Amino acid sequence: MSEPDPFVAWMRQATPYIHAHRGCTFVIAFGGEAVADAQFPSLVHDIALLHGCGIRLVLVHGARPQIEERLAQHGAQLRYVNGLRVTDATALRCVKEAAGTVRVEIEALLSLGLANSPMAGVHIPVVSGNVVTARPLGVIDGVDYGHTGAVRRVNQQMLRALLDQGAVALMPPLGYSPTGEVFNLSAADVARSAAVALEADKLIFLLENIAATSTPQVLARDVEAVISATPDLHPEVSACLRAGADACQHGVRRVHLVARQQPGALLRELFTRDGSGTLISAEPYEPLRPARIEDVTGILALLRPLEERGVLVRRERERLETEIERFVLTERDGLITSCAALYDYPADSMAELACLVVHPDYRGNQRGERLLEHLAQQARARNIKQLFVLTTQTAHWFQERGFQAAELNALPMAKQALYNFQRRSKVFMKPL
Repeated sequence: MSEPDPFVAWMRQATPYIHAHRGCTFVIAFGGEAVADAQFPSLVHDIALLHGCGIRLVLVHGARPQIEERLAQHGAQLRYVNGLRVTDATALRCVKEAAGTVRVEIEALLSLGLANSPMAGVHIPVVSGNVVTARPLGVIDGVDYGHTGAVRRVNQQMLRALLDQGAVALMPPLGYSPTGEVFNLSAADVARSAAVALEADKLIFLLENIAATSTPQVLARDVEAVISATPDLHPEVSACLRAGADACQHGVRRVHLVARQQPGALLRELFTRDGSGTLISAEPYEPLRPARIEDVTGILALLRPLEERGVLVRRERERLETEIERFVLTERDGLITSCAALYDYPADSMAELACLVVHPDYRGNQRGERLLEHLAQQARARNIKQLFVLTTQTAHWFQERGFQAAELNALPMAKQALYNFQRRSKVFMKPL
């Protein structure tokens, strides 16, 4: 059969994600720069596509350029002290005007249903309201931050009710106090708080100042180290990294930082295996775990190309099923990206490392090393003193990792009896 065209291939790759995302709750945050961009309708179309796939959406928008434009008209500007905004009465008036304008523009685009447009015949209800209770930052180190506030509470019942009705919830960077005051909030703070309150499946930040080549994966516990090691990191990115880490530590499974200006980045991040931005998670995104019987098909798919080339000895499904407990693997969104097996010879205090394979699309990221070290630790725990491997074409890889050439008679007698003299595999050993 001929290879499918790129569109068909993409749809087939996206299908598992379409099923997986249906019914999930995503909180998506973007700045006022996105709204002011001429390409914003394209982003709205992508958001409409997510809604059409059955994803429950909360949109959190900023309004920085719109606020600054209004401040300039009043001969004023936002003042920052220690990285925090100071919002006086004039600034608050501009914030409210800008937030209202941005909200209306977003609602208008999500209401678009013209024929021959990507949203033809689509009706997406959009609802905004006073779902955020805020408190003032107050006076810090002698500085009165005025009407700048922080999120105190998010009305999760109200948000859930809106989402249950099929609406898109739209949240501005504003909060309200029980005393009737309005506070200027950080969009990142609003998005984080909404995601935690809703126990969202994903929190997504569409950023203006993040490079497409940013670190693809960061554990929440490592975020501060990443920020410290990157002194030229834009403040917006730092704020979203911290907000994302906090969200992960409070139950949000995955946080995505995506370059907003990269066309289609949101869809690539959500519907392709490798994404397009930076992923923050509390636990490793690609865990290393013991293989299970349901992994047999995936492991066979990983082994077969190397078996056909003669790199590995062919293993039939029945044999793999009986030996599955010897295998460990790494998995990425349902795709087995690497695997390896350990066969013990306890009487000789030795173990064989076998079937160490990394998917060709995922080489060069230490997956092989992770498997090797994991199985070495298992072997040590079983009182194994030496690892050995038989290989025909990957000798250098093992030598670079501490294995040394050995003679056939150095192998356990049980393994020597099974040696295939036609393959003439080379023997390498590594002391533990």
